[in-house]
Amino acid sequence: MPYNLPYVAPGQVVGLLGGSFDPPHQGHVQITREAIKRFALDQVWWLVSPGNPLKERGPAPIEDRLNAANSLMTHPRVHITDIEARIGTRYTAETLEHLQRIMPNVRFVWLMGADNLTGFHRWDRWHDIMKMVPVGVLARPGDRMSARFSKAARVFDQARIGGRDSYVLGMRKAPSWCFADIPMRNESSTAVRRSGEWPQ
Repeated sequence: MPYNLPYVAPGQVVGLLGGSFDPPHQGHVQITREAIKRFALDQVWWLVSPGNPLKERGPAPIEDRLNAANSLMTHPRVHITDIEARIGTRYTAETLEHLQRIMPNVRFVWLMGADNLTGFHRWDRWHDIMKMVPVGVLARPGDRMSARFSKAARVFDQARIGGRDSYVLGMRKAPSWCFADIPMRNESSTAVRRSGEWPQ
């Protein structure tokens, strides 16, 4: 498999959880495990990014974040990858185009917390992302209502499927998205950094 990506059988559904993971925390673990169940995913890949274009401050070295992610997320169907650093992409749309090109028989689902959906319209080519792959949105503390009424949610309202049908998301054609309510955890990477438990 190119770029040291895990093997995926044709037709399987792979959830992609992107981010700086600076640092990874139990909130990431929880939404990953919930995504596997709610969206009937065969695998989830954490895409540990070189850096977030929307953030002014650069993250900790990627090696540190990869090591922390591998130590924290221990699940046989979850894989930690630095694919974006390897292929040289900084934007989600570019990463998705590349993955779909090299793995055309895999069904990808983009995963995000509800906090990301709130500001999704500020992402580069966000319309294209919605039209490339189904999107699974998982509730995060304090973001349920703002996410449900976000610009992206309103623009793609007709593409939304109900939570009861979340298990078919990976088989749907894009644009298609689903909001899944899950038990709440209050961890955030920002809070961990402020606590001094992670390098600034």
